[in-house]
Amino acid sequence: MPPPSTALEIIRCPGPGRHSSAGRFCPSVVSRCRKARTGSGDMCVVTHAPYGLPYLAPMSDVHDTQHSGGRRRARITRRGRLLLTAGAAVLVVGVVLLLILVPGDAGTGRAEKLTLPEGRRASQVYAAVDKALRVAPGATEKAAEKAAEARNPAERLRLPAEAKDNPEGYLYPATYPVDDDTTPRSLLSFMVNTARQKYAADGLPPTARPGGLSAYETVVVASVVQAEANTPKDMGKVARVVRNRLDRGMPLQMDSTLNYGLGRSTLDTTHADTRTDSPYNTYRHKGLPPTPIGNPGQDATRAAISPPKGDWLYFVTVRAGDTRFTADYEEHRRNVREFNDARKGSG
Repeated sequence: MPPPSTALEIIRCPGPGRHSSAGRFCPSVVSRCRKARTGSGDMCVVTHAPYGLPYLAPMSDVHDTQHSGGRRRARITRRGRLLLTAGAAVLVVGVVLLLILVPGDAGTGRAEKLTLPEGRRASQVYAAVDKALRVAPGATEKAAEKAAEARNPAERLRLPAEAKDNPEGYLYPATYPVDDDTTPRSLLSFMVNTARQKYAADGLPPTARPGGLSAYETVVVASVVQAEANTPKDMGKVARVVRNRLDRGMPLQMDSTLNYGLGRSTLDTTHADTRTDSPYNTYRHKGLPPTPIGNPGQDATRAAISPPKGDWLYFVTVRAGDTRFTADYEEHRRNVREFNDARKGSG
């Protein structure tokens, strides 16, 4: 069988140093014809393979017939026709593979996919979509705002009523396909619909009230859990701390919610910060923050839905991989001092 080809042609080689009927200069063609055990002046089927290397069909596949006027014309046998058909099929397959294998951004500048890690805030998601779709900065945020203002419910994102058209918490972390038809609005809709499906699959349908919390409030808890813990085990305990504090009427006192309200991400929270007048300041205000503070993944969501039993009220991550939970305030203070000492030592 011939190698993968891009063109087929039949040429006549009248002799070395002369041009063929196809306008080709013959020395190299004639030498190749001879390799195929034919002579000068014979007909050769030349299949131009990649890199410019021809494949010569066996001369048994080409008949040189006499016609009136002493002129000759090539007639391809059945085997030759099969050969040409196979070559054309290879060409089609090659073109299809080329279209598949060429990177998605070769022509449009777009990525083939967009991966969103767990815990990203809506503002970070918007920026990532802008970059993946190669649209103007802020275009995705404007698309979200336009969807929220749409009078036609079909043009809005499918968010719970409690969300008040704010998609925070419902831009589900996953890998999404991106192509030329993808728009900021269509991608946001894909994320929200994915969140609804995933949350329901994890046991959080829209009407669920696990532990007395609404489905939306559970997503809020999951977003806090995602921001405060790094492992599924710790996520469960953080979720239990949140539930225990809510049940006792204690403020959550979570740095993650305060950071969200201040539009930052830091481990350094000052006393002045805790006096900030913000609904996301859970040092000052009891209860949950008004919205999710990010977009939680499956582990955090499951932890928020079904946290393990425990009496923990306090926790602090002293160092990477060492998060300590306790129900005793004095023990917690010792853990906090150790955390502060570790920070000073590393600084």
